[in-house]
Amino acid sequence: MKVCIAEKPSVAKDIAGVIGANQRKDGYYEGNGYQVTWTFGHFCTLKEPHDYTERWKSWRLEDLPMIPSSFGIKLIDNAGALKQFGIIENLVRNCEEVVNCGDAGQEGELIQRWVLLKAKCAVPVKRLWISSLTEQAIREGFGKLRESEQYDNLYAAGSARAIGDWLLGMNATRLFTKKFGQGKVVLSIGRVQTPTLALIVQRQKEINAFVSEEYWELKTIYRETEFTATIDRIRNEEKANKGLAYLLLHEFEITAFEKKEGKEGNPRLFDLTSLQVEANKKYGYSAEDTLKHIQNLYEKKFVTYPRVDTTYLSEDLHPKIEGIMKDLTYYAQYTASILEKPIPKSKTVFDDKKVTDHHAIIPTGVLPGHISQDEKRIYDLIVRRFIAAFYPECKVSNTTVLGMVGQVEFKATGKQILEPGWRAVYASDASAKKEAEEEKVMPNFEVGEKGPHEPRVHQGKTTPPKAYTEATLLRAMETAGRQVEDEEMRELLKDNGIGRPSTRANIIETLFKRRYIEKKKKNIFATQTGMDLIDTIQNELLKSAELTGNWERKLRLIEKGEYSMDTFKQELIQMVVDLTHEVKSNHHRTISITEEIAPENAETEEKVKKEAKPREPKEEIPIESLTCPKCKEHLLKKGKTAYGCGNFKVCGFIIPFEFLGKKLTDKNVFDLLSKGKTVKLKGLQIPGNPDPVDARLVMNGDFNFEVG
Repeated sequence: MKVCIAEKPSVAKDIAGVIGANQRKDGYYEGNGYQVTWTFGHFCTLKEPHDYTERWKSWRLEDLPMIPSSFGIKLIDNAGALKQFGIIENLVRNCEEVVNCGDAGQEGELIQRWVLLKAKCAVPVKRLWISSLTEQAIREGFGKLRESEQYDNLYAAGSARAIGDWLLGMNATRLFTKKFGQGKVVLSIGRVQTPTLALIVQRQKEINAFVSEEYWELKTIYRETEFTATIDRIRNEEKANKGLAYLLLHEFEITAFEKKEGKEGNPRLFDLTSLQVEANKKYGYSAEDTLKHIQNLYEKKFVTYPRVDTTYLSEDLHPKIEGIMKDLTYYAQYTASILEKPIPKSKTVFDDKKVTDHHAIIPTGVLPGHISQDEKRIYDLIVRRFIAAFYPECKVSNTTVLGMVGQVEFKATGKQILEPGWRAVYASDASAKKEAEEEKVMPNFEVGEKGPHEPRVHQGKTTPPKAYTEATLLRAMETAGRQVEDEEMRELLKDNGIGRPSTRANIIETLFKRRYIEKKKKNIFATQTGMDLIDTIQNELLKSAELTGNWERKLRLIEKGEYSMDTFKQELIQMVVDLTHEVKSNHHRTISITEEIAPENAETEEKVKKEAKPREPKEEIPIESLTCPKCKEHLLKKGKTAYGCGNFKVCGFIIPFEFLGKKLTDKNVFDLLSKGKTVKLKGLQIPGNPDPVDARLVMNGDFNFEVG
């Protein structure tokens, strides 16, 4: 019997259907020589400090740094996960081969390897590596299963990342909290989180320090075309008016006229970051929302694997493009012209050297049905970008005109679209329509021609640097804070970006949850606490985007087998030792805030543990900020009679407000979600039992509730 382990029940069901494991059992499917089971996200995590020694349970400066001699893993404390792991463990113990069907990326590899390690897997392991969940892709993937050893470096990079986040997150968070925190404040520090916050704080300081200044420019209209003087902006009105008086004395003369035809290259296919950027610009979606929508589209088989950082396709996909185009019948008006001739094999689209584990995000050709409005929008972005990549280039005419009024030089530029090319795919777009309206068609000018003109003074004010939006922050994270517009340069910098495409959304959300940043309309601002925290950190390593990008580059080198995981670990240990010594001897003001920040460290998964008896959490527990425990994808939502998964129609998870005659408090709901059980509840009315009973409610492995 071969055991296949998928990362979630829905994927396991798809795989089981394709390979013929059609009998549903408790926690797995069986048939045709296969047993197909699943995890639901992270079953295992790195051990917490107190798992190594009781001494590390309390937060004390004298115990820092905490450096375990070796890092261990443990199962998460969740009743459903523990039950499902028991099923996996039993299946693995009695099989002849395991097929790792986890998410085909670094995080997916780490999740599955830790589960197999914990289950003491002793049989050969194969790897299913696919870029979409269509039946054809799954069938082809099983036809060419790969050796698990091919992904040892990917696993090593994932382990190094997790250990690095533990070492820095656990130690630095305790270090700064005990040294500079006041009251109940937890100062959360993270390998990626802190330099990201530093970028926002730096921009905030630039905005706060900005002093607006008035300026004046000389402009004139000649033959219905506006020209602007090429001299520096004038800083006082009197000088500007003198300039205007001078212009009134002279005619306008054309000194140069240049009209150049050029091309606007096609937009690149989407990687995850560029999709998140586009969705934020166009629809205001957060990075996390976009990731959820694209993940849903992937699991419904409509698009390829989303957590990618390349904008290229592998060359072996070229023969399949025509078929995908033909399948996109909703977009026939755009695909028709492409299908009239052979699909071009352009190097700007197909390049094996630019593709690692996965290619850019493209549609699979499976037409979507039963999807939300948000998912439709994301799907439309992906399909239009895919189609546009195979259209002809857009041909434009760029005009530059220079003129003189006396001794003052003037300039005007214009742009005209001659052949829209790929822009035709976006013709109905509001932004495209606006651009078409702003298109500036210049008259033909002759060098040496002269004539009267209408000069004027334009008064303006300098504007502060723009606050980050999620779109511009994602770009800054991708390029380690450098301002880069050129696509080629951006590709080169990706190896040095902060975080990974799949984790950046979570990092931004973590900063919001900790109240280090806040959003006003689309703009992101640092809170006073966020600014105080960055000001307190003297160590540049902790907050430098460039240095963090260097760590990211080393993690990618580990992935390629070109850097040692042990070397990376030793470098981080040394940094933590040096940082601890430096901070302990530092003197700085304490940080406090009016609202308590929940110490929920997403990068370290550590909860504050106090020596005193813990207080009961307040009734106002933010249930809607928690992720559904069943699908692990969507936030919970409050309905009229129950809390349920944000994607309830597909997932089906629900917790009623009233159960067995007992109204559940938010604390009860929170306990069920975090611990898998409540405290003992009084007066539960069990059907068939005339007397009320006192008992706990327990969430079972099928995410239903029973008395325990």
